[in-house]
Amino acid sequence: MTTRTHDGSAGDVDHGATSTGDAFFRRPDERIARFIAGSLGEARSVLHVGAGAGSYENVVGAVTAVGPSEDLPFADGAFDAAMTLFSVHQWSDVTAGLREMRRVTRGPVTVLTCDPALVRDFWLYAYAPEVLDTEARRFPPVAEIAAALGGTATVAAVPIPLDCTDGFNEAYYGRPELLLVPAARQACSAWSFVDDRTRERFDRTLRHDLVSGAWDARFGHLRAQATYRGSLVVVRAVP
Repeated sequence: MTTRTHDGSAGDVDHGATSTGDAFFRRPDERIARFIAGSLGEARSVLHVGAGAGSYENVVGAVTAVGPSEDLPFADGAFDAAMTLFSVHQWSDVTAGLREMRRVTRGPVTVLTCDPALVRDFWLYAYAPEVLDTEARRFPPVAEIAAALGGTATVAAVPIPLDCTDGFNEAYYGRPELLLVPAARQACSAWSFVDDRTRERFDRTLRHDLVSGAWDARFGHLRAQATYRGSLVVVRAVP
């Protein structure tokens, strides 16, 4: 059951203009969902901050979905757990929003995000560095997230499956051809921050390297790698 009291976020991207491929390319992946659910423990009531279409609201039973806020309309400790998924990089005040999540949660707070210190380690950086530079700038440092939540925090890399259905950039670590599909790129908001020349150069150079075998010579081992641990992490904090 999901209760939605407010929808939307203080985002820096127009999802209405960039979500052409979201319905197909950004489908929650059940294996990532199980990873998230495990971080929430036995929580019966969960607050989902920054929830939106296609998000992981069904990972647990009773979820209350809200937009990020510096003043959440709930009492202290109102929820067993809280989560925010692929969202904090769009918040106008990350620290204030996370502190509010901590205030209204008596158990674990789970943040699914990308570690900006690891974003550029992905093979895409060799073809479209501007895209990953954008992502690295947008995502808050993991240490900043942990400090805002307080308590005891842990950081765990999320295993991304080879056939991941949730099409963020690293989901295509072993399927580079799919990033040549414009709708797949449009489903990743970072691509909306770069110009046409960058996208055209990426398309041209990756196509060339796939045909010539250059991509496979450098990264071909990823095609047979069952999971990939990159910048996608869960930051989990308990009081």
